[in-house]
Amino acid sequence: MERRVLVTGAGGMVGSHMVEYFHNQHIPIIGTYYKPTTDLSDIYGLAKLYQCDVRYFLNIYNIINKFLPTEIYHLAAQSYPTVSWDKPQETLDINIIGTVNVFEAIKMVQKTNPEYNPMVIVACSSAEYGKTLEQLEAPVTEEAPLLPLHPYGVSKVGQDLLSYQYYINFGIRCIRARIFNTTGPRKKNDVCSDFVERIVSLEKYGGRDLFVGNLESKRAITDVRDLVSALSLLALYGQPGEAYNISGKNVYKIMDIVNILRQYAKTPFSIKVEEALLRPSDEKVICGDSQKLIKQTGWQQQYALEMTIADMLEYERERKLPPK
Repeated sequence: MERRVLVTGAGGMVGSHMVEYFHNQHIPIIGTYYKPTTDLSDIYGLAKLYQCDVRYFLNIYNIINKFLPTEIYHLAAQSYPTVSWDKPQETLDINIIGTVNVFEAIKMVQKTNPEYNPMVIVACSSAEYGKTLEQLEAPVTEEAPLLPLHPYGVSKVGQDLLSYQYYINFGIRCIRARIFNTTGPRKKNDVCSDFVERIVSLEKYGGRDLFVGNLESKRAITDVRDLVSALSLLALYGQPGEAYNISGKNVYKIMDIVNILRQYAKTPFSIKVEEALLRPSDEKVICGDSQKLIKQTGWQQQYALEMTIADMLEYERERKLPPK
């Protein structure tokens, strides 16, 4: 069967890299976007792009019914924990109702085309584990309790469990990909991208201060290109209905990221803690056990954090940034 890929949220960081990945493999791609967080010109000509707000059922149904993708990577989401504190209703609406609409669209297509049964990869999150991460001494496994600490995490638990019930009750093949901290070129609003953007602004416009939050938090960080590889492998080799952690192996303090930036920055800088960057509640350590993924698919990381940050700096340096 010919592979046909649908990427919802193709205007996001992960989605745009997925479009590039499948384009390079000469696999037909349909991408949807709504209020993109990246520059769509980066992927123009690589996929058929459609504006689609997944909160509205007919939007996503019409696309799935027309193209009958064999693989659906459901990445469309409000994906920022900090934003979820200010917009909890919108976060739950996009993430949970959007996921329901994808599965209900498949169900409706199956009424007239009962043989249609795509593999759906749902972008879930390590934020689902929340408080559990503080209570474990080893990397968290997929069996750990889900105790989210913010509305975003709650919305991802909703996506995760909805996906499971659509598989159990309706036989729709799906994988629940619990994605841990991921960064890379085009990323916005995570610690690496915020720091990178600030450093490039200092290089271009002057200044010495890098504003930071909690430097003691620890994160296992994955390059977006390694994440895309993991998601594609799960579509091919994952066990439908299962949850898989996708986590980097190495754990870094936020201060480690600052030190890597010092190696690659073209200007010296000092650090200043800013109260606004401290979250009401935050997981102190975020690290997952990816052995289930590795055993099932053979996935291995290819990008060290130093390479990721160097590539992010180069990408930002090529953009025209306003002064800060």
